[in-house]
Amino acid sequence: MKAAVEAYVALRRVAGFALGNTEYLLRSFARFTHDRDEAHIRTASVIEWAGRAPSLAQRHRRYETVRLFAEYARLDEPRHDSPPPRYFAYRKTRRPPRLYTLAEIEQLVATALRLPPADSLRPQTYAALISLLAATGLRIAEALALTLADVTADSLLIRKSKGQKTRLVPLHPTAVAGVDAYLRRRRSCGGDRVFVSDRGRPLVYQTVHGVFRRLVRVTGLPAIGGRAPSLHGLRHTFAVRALVTSPTGRHEVGEAMRALATYLGHVSIVSTYWYLEATPELLTDVAVASEGWVSGGQP
Repeated sequence: MKAAVEAYVALRRVAGFALGNTEYLLRSFARFTHDRDEAHIRTASVIEWAGRAPSLAQRHRRYETVRLFAEYARLDEPRHDSPPPRYFAYRKTRRPPRLYTLAEIEQLVATALRLPPADSLRPQTYAALISLLAATGLRIAEALALTLADVTADSLLIRKSKGQKTRLVPLHPTAVAGVDAYLRRRRSCGGDRVFVSDRGRPLVYQTVHGVFRRLVRVTGLPAIGGRAPSLHGLRHTFAVRALVTSPTGRHEVGEAMRALATYLGHVSIVSTYWYLEATPELLTDVAVASEGWVSGGQP
């Protein structure tokens, strides 16, 4: 079993998958079967091993990880069981995100510009970072990983982000102007990252997260629907605004979904469809179109 796990992990790594948690879980399962003197995958054993996790979500993750591995293992050894999918009947739910108004984003940027020390690069760095996240919908990890070589005349090169995907993100002329202005200010700090400290050191997420929480507190932005303002909320806000203001019009928003999924770097368009849930206007349009189609009229 251990040899099969290592071969499976190596194969998927060659295909570009990181497999941090997957590797850990499969090795745990291999030890479990080794202790039981089982040379082949048995559905009952998978259920028992997965059932030891403390939460339903974790049990589901453990079970599905081994189930997919079993499909691979059966190609060489049909004596492995093929566990049925979704044994634990878990369904992931996502609450609507906490979106920002344009005024709230402007308040955050203005507050960032007042960060101390006033004569340092720090205020400009956080103002530029928040502005870029709002204007592009980048993940915070993608923004912090940007190097100077990734900035072109009118776009950003996002290298091997989530899902090991690399993509080119076009920038609006106003975003280009903002990035250029910040890069001129940070030129004397050294380092190859776009967002750096005054000493030229790359910003780390923990520090950025702490500063952002301070900005939210000083600005006085409230939680909405139980969701406090977050850095990732800037990405959500960008996605929803992109759909609402789609050049094809709200009533044909489906045409913009694939473009938005590509721009955001989503592995599956299902992740993009979730943003429809955050916008009552779009959901109303979808409902009206669906009702027209079901009743035999034009969608």
